[in-house]
Amino acid sequence: MSENRIPASTEQIKKKRNYRKDKPWDNDPTLDKWKIDEFKPEDNPNGLLEESKFSVLFPQYREKYIKEIWPLVKKELKRFQITAELNLTEGSMTVFTSKKTWDPYIIIKARDMIKLLARSTPFDQAKRILEDGVDCDIIKLKGITKSKEKFIKRRQRLVGPNGMTLKALQLLTNCYILVQGTTVCAIGGFKDLAAVRRVVEDAMMNIHPIYNIKELMIKRELAKKGELANEDWSRFLPHFKKQNQKRKEKKKKKKEKKEYTPFPPEQQPRKIDLMMESGEYFLSQEQKDQMKTSAKKKAAKEKHEIKKKQKEDVFIPPNEDKLFADRKRKIVEQEEGESLSELKKKFTSHKKPKLSES
Repeated sequence: MSENRIPASTEQIKKKRNYRKDKPWDNDPTLDKWKIDEFKPEDNPNGLLEESKFSVLFPQYREKYIKEIWPLVKKELKRFQITAELNLTEGSMTVFTSKKTWDPYIIIKARDMIKLLARSTPFDQAKRILEDGVDCDIIKLKGITKSKEKFIKRRQRLVGPNGMTLKALQLLTNCYILVQGTTVCAIGGFKDLAAVRRVVEDAMMNIHPIYNIKELMIKRELAKKGELANEDWSRFLPHFKKQNQKRKEKKKKKKEKKEYTPFPPEQQPRKIDLMMESGEYFLSQEQKDQMKTSAKKKAAKEKHEIKKKQKEDVFIPPNEDKLFADRKRKIVEQEEGESLSELKKKFTSHKKPKLSES
Protein backbone atom coordinates (compact mmCIF):
# COMPACT_ATOMS: atom_id res chain seq x y z
CA MET A 1 0.00 0.00 0.00
CA SER A 2 2.86 2.37 0.85
CA GLU A 3 4.37 1.85 -2.64
CA ASN A 4 1.17 3.04 -4.47
CA ARG A 5 0.82 6.11 -2.29
CA ILE A 6 1.57 9.50 -4.15
CA PRO A 7 3.71 12.08 -2.29
CA ALA A 8 1.87 15.11 -0.80
CA SER A 9 3.98 17.67 -2.80
CA THR A 10 2.92 16.21 -6.20
CA GLU A 11 -0.74 16.21 -5.11
CA GLN A 12 -0.54 19.97 -4.34
CA ILE A 13 1.02 20.74 -7.76
CA LYS A 14 -1.73 18.76 -9.55
CA LYS A 15 -4.46 20.63 -7.66
CA LYS A 16 -2.91 24.00 -8.66
CA ARG A 17 -2.70 22.95 -12.30
CA ASN A 18 -6.36 21.94 -12.32
CA TYR A 19 -7.47 25.47 -11.42
CA ARG A 20 -4.93 27.23 -13.72
CA LYS A 21 -6.33 28.49 -17.04
CA ASP A 22 -4.29 28.41 -20.26
CA LYS A 23 -2.78 31.77 -21.23
CA PRO A 24 -2.49 32.94 -24.87
CA TRP A 25 1.33 33.11 -24.64
CA ASP A 26 1.78 29.53 -23.31
CA ASN A 27 1.66 27.61 -26.58
CA ASP A 28 2.34 30.36 -29.19
CA PRO A 29 5.91 29.98 -30.57
CA THR A 30 5.66 33.12 -32.76
CA LEU A 31 4.96 35.39 -29.77
CA ASP A 32 7.92 37.46 -28.52
CA LYS A 33 7.58 37.59 -24.72
CA TRP A 34 10.25 40.31 -24.33
CA LYS A 35 8.77 42.75 -26.84
CA ILE A 36 7.74 46.12 -25.39
CA ASP A 37 4.61 47.41 -27.11
CA GLU A 38 4.25 51.04 -28.14
CA PHE A 39 2.56 53.29 -25.57
CA LYS A 40 -0.66 54.57 -27.18
CA PRO A 41 -3.36 57.11 -26.12
CA GLU A 42 -5.73 54.18 -25.39
CA ASP A 43 -3.35 52.99 -22.62
CA ASN A 44 -3.83 56.25 -20.66
CA PRO A 45 -7.21 57.80 -21.61
CA ASN A 46 -7.44 59.99 -18.46
CA GLY A 47 -4.17 61.88 -19.15
CA LEU A 48 -1.74 63.27 -16.55
CA LEU A 49 -2.68 64.75 -13.15
CA GLU A 50 0.02 67.44 -12.87
CA GLU A 51 1.84 69.71 -15.35
CA SER A 52 5.58 69.12 -15.87
CA LYS A 53 7.84 71.84 -17.23
CA PHE A 54 11.48 72.03 -18.36
CA SER A 55 13.46 75.04 -19.58
CA VAL A 56 16.87 75.12 -21.34
CA LEU A 57 19.05 78.14 -22.17
CA PHE A 58 20.81 78.35 -25.56
CA PRO A 59 23.83 80.41 -26.73
CA GLN A 60 23.43 83.55 -28.83
CA TYR A 61 25.01 82.06 -31.97
CA ARG A 62 22.23 79.39 -32.06
CA GLU A 63 19.41 81.98 -31.99
CA LYS A 64 19.11 82.34 -35.79
CA TYR A 65 18.94 78.56 -36.42
CA ILE A 66 16.48 77.85 -33.58
CA LYS A 67 14.23 80.71 -34.75
CA GLU A 68 14.10 79.16 -38.25
CA ILE A 69 13.32 75.58 -37.15
CA TRP A 70 11.00 76.42 -34.20
CA PRO A 71 7.73 75.84 -36.21
CA LEU A 72 9.04 72.32 -37.06
CA VAL A 73 9.84 71.68 -33.37
CA LYS A 74 6.31 72.71 -32.32
CA LYS A 75 4.80 70.51 -35.05
CA GLU A 76 6.86 67.49 -33.94
CA LEU A 77 5.95 67.91 -30.26
CA LYS A 78 2.25 68.49 -31.04
CA ARG A 79 1.96 64.80 -32.03
CA PHE A 80 2.51 63.96 -28.33
CA GLN A 81 0.39 66.89 -27.03
CA ILE A 82 3.48 68.73 -25.71
CA THR A 83 3.54 72.55 -25.83
CA ALA A 84 6.78 74.41 -26.65
CA GLU A 85 7.69 78.06 -26.11
CA LEU A 86 10.66 80.11 -27.38
CA ASN A 87 11.80 83.19 -25.42
CA LEU A 88 14.34 85.19 -27.47
CA THR A 89 14.77 87.98 -24.90
CA GLU A 90 15.77 85.49 -22.20
CA GLY A 91 17.40 83.06 -24.68
CA SER A 92 15.52 79.96 -23.49
CA MET A 93 13.38 77.09 -24.79
CA THR A 94 10.56 75.67 -22.62
CA VAL A 95 8.50 72.48 -22.95
CA PHE A 96 5.53 71.50 -20.77
CA THR A 97 2.76 68.92 -20.70
CA SER A 98 -0.95 69.60 -21.23
CA LYS A 99 -4.14 67.85 -20.05
CA LYS A 100 -4.24 65.86 -23.29
CA THR A 101 -0.71 64.38 -22.88
CA TRP A 102 -1.00 60.60 -22.45
CA ASP A 103 2.67 59.49 -22.30
CA PRO A 104 4.26 60.41 -18.91
CA TYR A 105 7.86 59.90 -20.12
CA ILE A 106 7.60 61.99 -23.32
CA ILE A 107 8.32 65.21 -21.38
CA ILE A 108 11.80 63.84 -20.51
CA LYS A 109 12.37 63.05 -24.20
CA ALA A 110 11.22 66.57 -25.15
CA ARG A 111 13.65 68.05 -22.60
CA ASP A 112 16.52 66.02 -24.11
CA MET A 113 15.52 67.23 -27.58
CA ILE A 114 15.75 70.95 -26.68
CA LYS A 115 19.03 70.22 -24.84
CA LEU A 116 20.48 68.74 -28.03
CA LEU A 117 19.25 71.71 -30.10
CA ALA A 118 21.04 74.07 -27.69
CA ARG A 119 24.22 71.96 -28.11
CA SER A 120 24.40 72.59 -31.92
CA THR A 121 22.74 69.29 -32.91
CA PRO A 122 20.76 69.59 -36.20
CA PHE A 123 16.97 69.25 -35.91
CA ASP A 124 16.81 66.14 -38.17
CA GLN A 125 18.98 64.24 -35.68
CA ALA A 126 17.53 65.79 -32.49
CA LYS A 127 13.94 64.74 -33.31
CA ARG A 128 15.03 61.06 -33.35
CA ILE A 129 15.15 61.20 -29.54
CA LEU A 130 11.32 61.16 -29.44
CA GLU A 131 11.31 57.61 -30.88
CA ASP A 132 11.16 54.53 -28.61
CA GLY A 133 14.49 52.80 -28.04
CA VAL A 134 16.52 55.93 -28.89
CA ASP A 135 18.40 57.74 -26.10
CA CYS A 136 20.98 60.49 -25.90
CA ASP A 137 24.10 61.13 -23.85
CA ILE A 138 25.89 64.46 -23.37
CA ILE A 139 29.49 63.71 -22.33
CA LYS A 140 31.33 66.58 -20.63
CA LEU A 141 35.05 66.79 -21.50
CA LYS A 142 35.94 69.77 -19.33
CA GLY A 143 38.00 69.01 -16.24
CA ILE A 144 39.49 65.70 -17.46
CA THR A 145 42.72 67.43 -18.54
CA LYS A 146 44.17 70.49 -16.83
CA SER A 147 46.26 71.72 -19.77
CA LYS A 148 44.37 73.53 -22.55
CA GLU A 149 46.88 72.39 -25.22
CA LYS A 150 46.44 68.71 -24.24
CA PHE A 151 42.66 69.12 -24.26
CA ILE A 152 42.65 70.53 -27.84
CA LYS A 153 45.05 67.81 -29.11
CA ARG A 154 43.06 64.94 -27.58
CA ARG A 155 39.73 66.33 -28.78
CA GLN A 156 41.17 66.62 -32.31
CA ARG A 157 42.44 63.03 -32.02
CA LEU A 158 38.85 61.95 -31.32
CA VAL A 159 37.63 63.70 -34.50
CA GLY A 160 40.57 62.45 -36.60
CA PRO A 161 41.89 63.72 -39.96
CA ASN A 162 38.93 65.05 -41.99
CA GLY A 163 36.58 63.56 -39.34
CA MET A 164 37.47 59.95 -40.34
CA THR A 165 37.87 58.60 -36.76
CA LEU A 166 34.47 60.03 -35.75
CA LYS A 167 32.87 58.56 -38.90
CA ALA A 168 34.30 55.09 -38.14
CA LEU A 169 32.99 55.32 -34.57
CA GLN A 170 29.53 56.29 -35.85
CA LEU A 171 29.41 53.29 -38.23
CA LEU A 172 30.53 50.80 -35.55
CA THR A 173 28.19 52.04 -32.79
CA ASN A 174 25.19 53.05 -35.01
CA CYS A 175 25.11 56.39 -33.13
CA TYR A 176 25.13 60.01 -34.24
CA ILE A 177 28.12 61.73 -32.56
CA LEU A 178 28.79 65.49 -32.49
CA VAL A 179 31.88 67.08 -30.92
CA GLN A 180 31.10 70.68 -29.96
CA GLY A 181 33.20 72.83 -27.60
CA THR A 182 33.68 71.03 -24.29
CA THR A 183 30.93 68.43 -24.84
CA VAL A 184 30.21 65.40 -27.03
CA CYS A 185 26.57 64.65 -27.93
CA ALA A 186 25.63 61.09 -28.88
CA ILE A 187 22.22 59.77 -30.07
CA GLY A 188 21.50 56.04 -30.35
CA GLY A 189 20.69 52.84 -28.46
CA PHE A 190 21.43 52.43 -24.74
CA LYS A 191 24.25 49.86 -25.14
CA ASP A 192 25.80 51.75 -28.07
CA LEU A 193 25.87 54.98 -26.01
CA ALA A 194 27.83 53.19 -23.26
CA ALA A 195 30.44 52.16 -25.87
CA VAL A 196 30.67 55.74 -27.20
CA ARG A 197 31.14 57.15 -23.67
CA ARG A 198 33.95 54.65 -23.00
CA VAL A 199 35.79 55.59 -26.23
CA VAL A 200 35.41 59.35 -25.59
CA GLU A 201 36.58 59.17 -21.96
CA ASP A 202 39.55 56.94 -22.93
CA ALA A 203 40.53 59.40 -25.69
CA MET A 204 40.60 62.25 -23.16
CA MET A 205 42.66 60.05 -20.79
CA ASN A 206 45.36 59.74 -23.52
CA ILE A 207 44.27 56.33 -24.94
CA HIS A 208 44.06 56.59 -28.73
CA PRO A 209 40.55 55.89 -30.16
CA ILE A 210 42.03 53.49 -32.77
CA TYR A 211 42.54 50.81 -30.06
CA ASN A 212 38.87 50.93 -29.05
CA ILE A 213 37.79 51.01 -32.72
CA LYS A 214 39.80 47.80 -33.37
CA GLU A 215 38.11 46.15 -30.38
CA LEU A 216 34.63 47.20 -31.59
CA MET A 217 35.36 45.81 -35.08
CA ILE A 218 36.36 42.41 -33.63
CA LYS A 219 33.26 42.33 -31.39
CA ARG A 220 31.06 43.13 -34.40
CA GLU A 221 32.49 40.18 -36.36
CA LEU A 222 32.16 37.82 -33.36
CA ALA A 223 28.51 38.82 -32.86
CA LYS A 224 27.72 37.57 -36.38
CA LYS A 225 28.86 34.05 -35.47
CA GLY A 226 26.06 32.22 -33.64
CA GLU A 227 28.27 29.53 -32.02
CA LEU A 228 30.30 32.20 -30.16
CA ALA A 229 27.27 34.15 -28.86
CA ASN A 230 27.41 32.66 -25.32
CA GLU A 231 31.21 32.34 -25.06
CA ASP A 232 33.87 34.55 -23.52
CA TRP A 233 35.43 36.84 -26.16
CA SER A 234 38.45 37.97 -24.14
CA ARG A 235 40.77 35.50 -25.97
CA PHE A 236 39.91 37.12 -29.33
CA LEU A 237 40.27 40.74 -28.17
CA PRO A 238 43.67 42.51 -28.46
CA HIS A 239 45.62 43.40 -25.30
CA PHE A 240 47.68 46.54 -25.78
CA LYS A 241 50.60 47.21 -23.46
CA LYS A 242 51.46 50.69 -22.31
CA GLN A 243 54.66 52.04 -23.82
CA ASN A 244 56.44 54.72 -21.84
CA GLN A 245 58.40 56.71 -24.41
CA LYS A 246 61.49 58.51 -23.21
CA ARG A 247 61.27 62.21 -23.74
CA LYS A 248 64.06 64.73 -23.96
CA GLU A 249 64.68 66.29 -20.61
CA LYS A 250 64.47 70.03 -20.63
CA LYS A 251 67.62 71.71 -19.44
CA LYS A 252 66.95 73.63 -16.30
CA LYS A 253 68.32 77.14 -16.27
CA LYS A 254 70.58 77.67 -13.33
CA LYS A 255 69.70 80.70 -11.31
CA GLU A 256 72.61 83.02 -10.65
CA LYS A 257 73.20 83.39 -6.97
CA LYS A 258 73.21 86.99 -5.85
CA GLU A 259 75.78 88.25 -3.42
CA TYR A 260 74.60 88.15 0.16
CA THR A 261 73.96 91.50 1.75
CA PRO A 262 72.71 91.95 5.30
CA PHE A 263 70.88 95.13 4.33
CA PRO A 264 67.32 95.01 2.91
CA PRO A 265 66.69 96.21 -0.69
CA GLU A 266 65.97 99.85 -1.34
CA GLN A 267 62.29 100.77 -1.05
CA GLN A 268 60.63 101.35 -4.43
CA PRO A 269 58.77 104.64 -5.00
CA ARG A 270 54.98 104.53 -4.92
CA LYS A 271 52.79 105.34 -7.90
CA ILE A 272 51.72 108.60 -6.27
CA ASP A 273 55.38 109.57 -5.69
CA LEU A 274 56.16 109.05 -9.39
CA MET A 275 53.12 111.10 -10.38
CA MET A 276 54.22 113.90 -8.04
CA GLU A 277 57.72 113.87 -9.57
CA SER A 278 56.35 114.15 -13.12
CA GLY A 279 53.78 116.77 -12.06
CA GLU A 280 50.82 114.66 -13.22
CA TYR A 281 49.46 114.43 -9.69
CA PHE A 282 48.61 118.15 -9.60
CA LEU A 283 46.78 118.17 -12.95
CA SER A 284 42.99 118.22 -13.19
CA GLN A 285 40.97 115.37 -14.78
CA GLU A 286 40.44 117.36 -17.99
CA GLN A 287 44.19 117.99 -18.35
CA LYS A 288 44.91 114.29 -17.79
CA ASP A 289 42.39 113.33 -20.49
CA GLN A 290 43.99 115.86 -22.87
CA MET A 291 47.42 114.31 -22.25
CA LYS A 292 46.06 110.81 -23.02
CA THR A 293 44.35 111.93 -26.24
CA SER A 294 47.45 113.83 -27.42
CA ALA A 295 49.63 110.74 -26.75
CA LYS A 296 47.19 108.56 -28.72
CA LYS A 297 47.14 111.02 -31.63
CA LYS A 298 50.94 111.16 -31.68
CA ALA A 299 51.20 107.34 -31.79
CA ALA A 300 48.57 107.15 -34.55
CA LYS A 301 50.40 109.83 -36.59
CA GLU A 302 53.68 107.92 -36.35
CA LYS A 303 51.99 104.69 -37.42
CA HIS A 304 50.33 106.48 -40.36
CA GLU A 305 53.70 107.88 -41.52
CA ILE A 306 55.32 104.42 -41.42
CA LYS A 307 52.49 102.92 -43.51
CA LYS A 308 52.66 105.84 -45.96
CA LYS A 309 56.40 105.32 -46.38
CA GLN A 310 55.88 101.56 -47.02
CA LYS A 311 53.33 102.35 -49.76
CA GLU A 312 55.63 104.94 -51.38
CA ASP A 313 58.60 102.50 -51.40
CA VAL A 314 56.75 100.34 -53.97
CA PHE A 315 56.77 103.19 -56.52
CA ILE A 316 60.50 104.03 -56.15
CA PRO A 317 62.33 102.82 -59.34
CA PRO A 318 65.21 100.34 -58.83
CA ASN A 319 68.87 101.28 -59.46
CA GLU A 320 69.48 100.18 -63.08
CA ASP A 321 73.29 100.33 -62.91
CA LYS A 322 73.28 97.90 -60.02
CA LEU A 323 70.89 95.55 -61.88
CA PHE A 324 73.11 95.52 -65.01
CA ALA A 325 76.22 94.88 -62.89
CA ASP A 326 74.53 91.90 -61.17
CA ARG A 327 73.43 90.41 -64.50
CA LYS A 328 76.93 90.82 -65.99
CA ARG A 329 78.50 89.13 -62.95
CA LYS A 330 76.10 86.16 -63.24
CA ILE A 331 76.90 85.72 -66.98
CA VAL A 332 80.68 85.76 -66.29
CA GLU A 333 80.28 83.20 -63.46
CA GLN A 334 78.20 80.94 -65.72
CA GLU A 335 80.82 81.08 -68.56
CA GLU A 336 83.65 80.32 -66.12
CA GLY A 337 81.69 77.40 -64.74
CA GLU A 338 81.08 75.98 -68.24
CA SER A 339 84.77 76.27 -69.19
CA LEU A 340 85.77 74.48 -65.97
CA SER A 341 83.30 71.64 -66.61
CA GLU A 342 84.65 71.21 -70.17
CA LEU A 343 88.23 70.94 -68.92
CA LYS A 344 87.16 68.39 -66.30
CA LYS A 345 85.48 66.25 -68.96
CA LYS A 346 88.59 66.46 -71.17
CA PHE A 347 90.88 65.18 -68.42
CA THR A 348 88.51 62.42 -67.27
CA SER A 349 87.86 61.16 -70.82
CA HIS A 350 91.65 60.84 -71.56
CA LYS A 351 92.52 57.18 -70.97
CA LYS A 352 95.79 56.13 -69.39
CA PRO A 353 98.11 54.05 -71.65
CA LYS A 354 98.26 50.36 -70.74
CA LEU A 355 101.62 49.02 -69.55
CA SER A 356 103.15 46.31 -71.74
CA GLU A 357 103.33 42.87 -70.16
CA SER A 358 106.89 41.79 -69.43
